[in-house]
Amino acid sequence: MPAAAVAIGAALMVAPSATPAVAGTCAASTTCPTTVTFTVTAPDSLTITVPDGPVPIGGNTPGNPVTGQLGLITVSDQRASLTATWTATVSATAFTTGGGTAAETIPTTSVQYWSGLATATTGTGTFVPGQASAAAAVTLDQPRTAFSKTTGSGSNSATWNPTVIVNIPAQAVAGTYTGTVSHLVA
Repeated sequence: MPAAAVAIGAALMVAPSATPAVAGTCAASTTCPTTVTFTVTAPDSLTITVPDGPVPIGGNTPGNPVTGQLGLITVSDQRASLTATWTATVSATAFTTGGGTAAETIPTTSVQYWSGLATATTGTGTFVPGQASAAAAVTLDQPRTAFSKTTGSGSNSATWNPTVIVNIPAQAVAGTYTGTVSHLVA
């Protein structure tokens, strides 16, 4: 036999082989435990879904409010966290028509929002509306809490249908006004 073949054969005989796990051995009438492990996986997914726009909320005359619902907003938390809390915030831009001059602009100080109660929730924990009723409506001149989940664990979701109130200034000109109401979850 050539020397190279003998060397390979010797190496194969010396190399350690993989051995299967050995079961525990227990005496008769004795409980014999086996430790079992598994992994729970979850996508790192915390998302918010909003209606496609534009969403028409109606109309009114200068000096009067226009009120309408945006449609369903849903936060979906699939992180399966031990502490599954989140906060959704809402903000807005000014509403403008035409060239967006002062008379063609409704500022965010004239835009109000209230989330209302959840229309649906899944999972465990405490779901808290940012503004449960019209009396609690907030001005969107800065980001505000729209909805939150303050306790609980595991995957969850919450859906609400917020109301937007635009107080049309007395000096506003006629036209179709466009602005943006944005939601963010973290």
